Amino acid sequence: MLQIHKKKCFVELGKFLSQFSLDKDIRDETVLHNDLFFDDFVNLIKLSKSHNGWFTPEQVYYAIQSWAKALQEDNINQWISSYDFSKTEPKTVGLILAGNIPLVGFHDFLSVLISGHNVLVKTSSNDQHLIKFLAKYLIAVNPEIENCITFTDGKLENFDAVIATGSNNTARYFEYYFKDKPSIIRKNRNSVAVLTGNETHEDLVNLGEDIFRYFGLGCRNVSKLFVPKEYDFQPFFKAIYEYRDVIYYEKYSNNYDYNKAVFLMSNFKLLDNEFLTLKEDKSYASPISSVFYERYENIEDIKKQLENDAEHIQCIVSKDVFEKSIPFGKTQQPELWDYADNVDTLLFLNKL
Repeated sequence: MLQIHKKKCFVELGKFLSQFSLDKDIRDETVLHNDLFFDDFVNLIKLSKSHNGWFTPEQVYYAIQSWAKALQEDNINQWISSYDFSKTEPKTVGLILAGNIPLVGFHDFLSVLISGHNVLVKTSSNDQHLIKFLAKYLIAVNPEIENCITFTDGKLENFDAVIATGSNNTARYFEYYFKDKPSIIRKNRNSVAVLTGNETHEDLVNLGEDIFRYFGLGCRNVSKLFVPKEYDFQPFFKAIYEYRDVIYYEKYSNNYDYNKAVFLMSNFKLLDNEFLTLKEDKSYASPISSVFYERYENIEDIKKQLENDAEHIQCIVSKDVFEKSIPFGKTQQPELWDYADNVDTLLFLNKL
């Protein structure tokens, strides 16, 4: 199946997804196969929370809209323009997907197909319905693509390469199990924000988006703050007050209560606003409902530290402090060419 035909499938999928938003689902009669898929997708969005308690309609719709924007033809053309897949001999690429946020594995799924290979997918039990639905839509747009897509509930077999995402513990298993295959093995990573004290109220409100989107479950969520030695957290707490309603979601609230209790019983000093705790800690990975922070005297020391710890960091958020850092509020809006772990997936696939 030619790449141009696959690209057309994904562009049509983007048009389909653009109809769905938290405010209102608006049917566009020019979109292909709405008679078969529109109502069913609305129902699936409503049911997503029953499949995974963290997949609230707000979070699912956000992921859908992000992909609707990403799957525009200009974006796809810009993304693939640097690669030549004309001589690709199709291989079968196994995917082991995560399920921490809605459609988190869709970029790998897209990458394998757009590069001319076939995909063998093992979904996470936490996110196994959305991506399968989108695959069915692609097949409806062009039935030939069905020959390129296989889902499996068992172990991966009969594949030529693999892209696997998991925890640091499962990564060790993946590295051993797939040692004889070309692979990308993804481990735990976290995102950090570096503050100087010169941020505006709007900057800090946007930082709240980086912290609370998907309840903080994604590797692109900010879980650690670096702040000046005498930093005043009052402007930060004032800004993120806009996200206070997160505490009314039961699963988040339970995590907040539990983690706060654990911290207090351990006699840790906390900053707390009744829906988020801040704990001074050198670790990068904070639990749900908590963000760690570390004070610094010299910004150059932090730059060196983050360079040394690059393999643990997914995103760095700042206001022009770091080259190539991400602006506040943008961590969950990656472009197609913003690769997880900074590993160029298309380059890997192009070399198979």
